[in-house]
Parts: sequence; structure tokens; C-alpha cells
Amino acid sequence: MQQLLIDPDRCLGCHSCELACAVEHALSKDLFAAVLNKESSAASIFVETDGETNLPLQCRHCQEPACANACMSGALQRDAETGKVLFNRDRCVGCWMCVMACPFGAIEQDRGQKVISKCDRCPDREVPACAGACPTGAIKFVEIAEYSSDRRKRYLTEFVKER
Repeated sequence: MQQLLIDPDRCLGCHSCELACAVEHALSKDLFAAVLNKESSAASIFVETDGETNLPLQCRHCQEPACANACMSGALQRDAETGKVLFNRDRCVGCWMCVMACPFGAIEQDRGQKVISKCDRCPDREVPACAGACPTGAIKFVEIAEYSSDRRKRYLTEFVKER
């Protein structure tokens, strides 16, 4: 299973991921229409900062999603096959319980449409738009096993440097 992985040490806070998400979810797929005309829905990724560290945040598609458990209408459900937390716009009643339940603050209210907006991992793309647009590789879409292997190699390299 592939997962979006974030490396805050590599994030510049350039917001390229936010722009790519807006364009991907705009009807016209046009940057100007998506940003200037507010053609896209509410944000699905947010670059937050504390002044020193930048961190792109989006739905983590949790294995045990608090948002889906809090959803009284069943609009949010985890797909066991893909691991994605799927959103059914037609079932959403706009109660915002999922917004309050998400531990990452990754679900946004789309007040204009009275539903939520969350990352859908760009189902029509092989790699989500945010990961594809990140110039530094701070957002990657990788197999979890590959990530584990890379982490072990990075740890080994750092350990050798210390000796």
C-alpha cells in the first residue's frame, strides 16, 4: 500500500502543493481559474508553519479514522482494499463532526456547499498532485516498505557519521 509521507526538514513552505491541489480539483484544470476565481472547492492540503518548521498537512487516510467513526451519516468510510478514507458528498449532512474528530485538522468545511473537503489522493492520477508538484521532495507517495528501507539506510548513514 502506498502512503503520502511528509519530510518537514525538506519543506520550504512554498505552497506549490496547495496550488497543485487547487488546480487538480478545479473543473477547468487551469491555475488562474482555480486560484483567482475560486473555482475549486475548499482546500485539501495546508502548509502550516511555526516560524521555523513548515509542514504540509492533508488527510492521512488513517487505518482507524476518527473522522469516519464520528460521521453520523456514513459519508466518510475507509475502503479496506485501498486504505483510503472515502468521502460521499451526497451523504454528507454538514454536521462537521468529522472536522472536530480529525486529530490533524485535515478536514475543512466547504461552507459554500455545506459539506466537507478533504484529500482524496487524486484518484485519477498515479501520484497525487501535491507530491508531484513538491520541488524538494518533502511530500512523497511511496510504498510503506520502500519508506522503511530508506529510513534504515538514512539511520545507518547518520550512525556512521557519528562514529
